[in-house]
Amino acid sequence: MSKIKPLKLHPPQLTAQFFDEPKLLFADRGEHSNPKIGIALYGPQSLGTSRHKQEVHIGFIGTGEGMAAAKQFYGDLADGVEGETSQISFPGCKSDRGFRCELRMDENLFEPITRKETVEILGIKKQQERFKRLLELLKIKLELLTQRDYPLDYIVFVPPHDIFQKCRVANYRVQKIPIHRDLRRAFKALAMQFHKPTQILRETTIGLVNSQQQLDHRSCIAWNLFTGLYFKVEGLPWSPVGLTPGTCFIGISFFRSLGSVSTLRSSVVQAFDENGEGLVLRGPSFHWDSNKEGRSPHLPEDMAHELLQMVLARYRNERRHLPRRVVVHKSSRFEPEERSGFEKVLCSSGVEQYDLVSLRMSNDVRLIRAGQYPPLRGASFNVGDISYLYTTGYIPELGGYPHGHVPSPLQVADHIGDTSDAQIKQEILLLTKMNFNSADFAGSLPIDLRFSRLVGDILREIPTEQRPEPKYKYYM
Repeated sequence: MSKIKPLKLHPPQLTAQFFDEPKLLFADRGEHSNPKIGIALYGPQSLGTSRHKQEVHIGFIGTGEGMAAAKQFYGDLADGVEGETSQISFPGCKSDRGFRCELRMDENLFEPITRKETVEILGIKKQQERFKRLLELLKIKLELLTQRDYPLDYIVFVPPHDIFQKCRVANYRVQKIPIHRDLRRAFKALAMQFHKPTQILRETTIGLVNSQQQLDHRSCIAWNLFTGLYFKVEGLPWSPVGLTPGTCFIGISFFRSLGSVSTLRSSVVQAFDENGEGLVLRGPSFHWDSNKEGRSPHLPEDMAHELLQMVLARYRNERRHLPRRVVVHKSSRFEPEERSGFEKVLCSSGVEQYDLVSLRMSNDVRLIRAGQYPPLRGASFNVGDISYLYTTGYIPELGGYPHGHVPSPLQVADHIGDTSDAQIKQEILLLTKMNFNSADFAGSLPIDLRFSRLVGDILREIPTEQRPEPKYKYYM
């Protein structure tokens, strides 16, 4: 009788490395890793260029009291806000400090929501009808504001607290299909028609109504509000240092349109250049049955082909040339048909290099660091062929770990292409710092994937026959 040989298990090869914190570029070629310090020291990156506005003209929609309080709120923040131990002071927004521009808030650009209009909306009992009536009213207000003979760069909507409580969301059914609507998403989609960027500012934030929840520190609110404002009026707060020129980063995700059957999905693309500036494109719709085909949608080969052709055509129209290199980021793995569709376009289009990269947060594997702090942001390790990167973690520049939970690494689940694993990870770290909706040090995901759900939620509100605005500022 032959002896059974024991199974020999070979331990996987383990490697680790650390990537330094990427730098950002500000005015006068000033560099810093922290957006807040860079803005305070040097000013925004587009200062001194044609993109920089010396004055920003703001219009308001809300009750008389709400608009007056919002105007005062912006004015107070623009003077600067003192920070504290864990919060960097906001330098303000004046011609000589911070974002280096002046706010203009002329009362000719106040569009009131009257008490009569409020009472009418609150008197509507059905959620669907109440929500619809509020959007009709907001469309009228937007039309009146944008048709006035006054310069207007940016619109602030201050929803009356009682209306916000009743109309923040609406849940109903149409032909047995459940519909969920959100006021912020619907307002953003509506305002796109008027080609003006917007900001929703709640009465609890400006102190007009007591908040039941603890608000962020006032300096944090100021940083986020004014960083978004500056970008929405065509300014560039900062740009990344070290991304390969001529590279187009493409994030792909999926959403279901309002009222569509559960198996119908649409694709959304966020394309970002080496300066971190993005475009939003709505791709083709397709059927995906999660019960039969799995939870994560994947594009059929022909639609993957169509989607990437559309992105490259748009890039060429904007830049008058194709990108030299394309990097596609997805949160699910590339199925063979999907990958084939992408690669056929990339190999035949004139693009010199490309990378297809699948990224997902992983709780299965953790790196344990000696000492009391979690792993460093920028720590990377490989277990055999599987690659991981900590985009969150302890940040020496901040002297702490700002997230408050055990950090999980980002797994590079798939990588097909030309670029080294190290460069892919360095680029991911840089792209986590390109969120112009806040001035946070960094996020957990690269910008082209970070807002995939947010953008898809707003695109749900845009009818299929209406072409969505491609500029990213309208979705922020």
